[in-house]
Amino acid sequence: MIRQHQSVFSIAGPLMVVEGVEGVKYQELCLIALASGETRRGQVLEVERDRALIQVFEGTSGIDVPRTRVRFLARGIRVDLAPEIVGRVIDGLGRPRDGGPEIIPDKKVDINGAPINPYARQYPEEFIQTGVSAIDGLNTLVRGQKLPIFSGSGLPHNRLAAQIVRQARVLGEKQPFAVVFGAMGITFEEAEYFIRDFTESGAIERTVAVLNLADEPAIERIAAPRTALTVAEYLAFDLDMHVLVVLTDMTNYAEALREISAARKEIPGRRGYPGYLYTDLSSIYERCGRIKERKGSITLMPVLTMPEDDKTHPIPDLTGYITEGQVILSRAMHRRGVVPPIDVLPSLSRLKDKGIGKGKTREDHADLFNQLYACYARGKEAEELEIILGQAALSEMDKTYLEFAHDFEERYISQHEFENRSIEETLDLGWKLLGEFPKAELKRVREEYLNKYHYPARKRHVEA
Repeated sequence: MIRQHQSVFSIAGPLMVVEGVEGVKYQELCLIALASGETRRGQVLEVERDRALIQVFEGTSGIDVPRTRVRFLARGIRVDLAPEIVGRVIDGLGRPRDGGPEIIPDKKVDINGAPINPYARQYPEEFIQTGVSAIDGLNTLVRGQKLPIFSGSGLPHNRLAAQIVRQARVLGEKQPFAVVFGAMGITFEEAEYFIRDFTESGAIERTVAVLNLADEPAIERIAAPRTALTVAEYLAFDLDMHVLVVLTDMTNYAEALREISAARKEIPGRRGYPGYLYTDLSSIYERCGRIKERKGSITLMPVLTMPEDDKTHPIPDLTGYITEGQVILSRAMHRRGVVPPIDVLPSLSRLKDKGIGKGKTREDHADLFNQLYACYARGKEAEELEIILGQAALSEMDKTYLEFAHDFEERYISQHEFENRSIEETLDLGWKLLGEFPKAELKRVREEYLNKYHYPARKRHVEA
């Protein structure tokens, strides 16, 4: 039932207070009719007795308080869902923004879904191939996992996100796979880049893009990731698809949350963010996963830019508590020309052990990434030693490790944004790089795998 009220009490910034309301609920939508005939939209942020606090989507400028009417719609934000939504571009409220026809819904679903019940969860175990060696080989993404990308302002995280959307797929028998790409607070140029990239590569045919631009209302920015996850839940648990959700940039989302919190005059927490930031982020991240006795799954890769590259900032800090690892982009590696500049040493996928091995990737995967990590870490130590004491202080083996670290960054981590490496190519490339070492140095790999996969050492080494 639609209820109409005329008693607008006051306006402050993007907020409006309406008096004399009855039966109005939190997050209920409303239509605001101005004296000029213009109609704006709003959402209830707070209800206290007979007063409702409304966030006006289009802003409150030009509103004549005594002559303004408000209609409450008795529902929250809902998105129209049908199989035809795949391949479409929609806005943060679920409306088409690609010039295509309206979506004829099989169902209309409120975007404020519930996190998956922990008891109903199935443990993530299957590998998802992104085509990016630094992720597939060393920080493996597992179906049903939450694996964020921690970046910084000016780093190529959007290009990495677009590459993952283009290349991601599940291995094995033919299984329906889709990508839901959600972007919050992006510029018009960034939106054009994503749409053009997905269209030219053909990725749009299996992708649902949810785009919220920087000049659009903050309340839409808060709705956008929930709209994306509502679409993902429909594809995964109604249509039995495996869905990868990529969200960029969660920092823009948190800034919008802080803006609305400040407008509501809430007591701020760390760095001005609301005290419920952890709970709010959890309500988004915990909607992904696998459910027992359901064929589909939702895997989440949120992208966030760390203000001042600070990993202790509330957004990456709280995200790290909720998710299962992180992929960190390094500004220093970006300056050295490593693209994508993934710093593999502090990066971590906590579920990678469950998604690799025989029947999933390859039998030697676990031993290989342990050895690559160890050799790269020692190479970086040799690099620091060279800076402090000079090259004369390095032994011949130290120089070998140093050369390996450079080769590893240039050939393994670095790859063109349109280079899609299979997991076999990634693993074989790792073995080729380990060919710089004699077998005696490769102590983290079992003998059977050394004999099967190890490439001959270079001439300067003498095999034991």
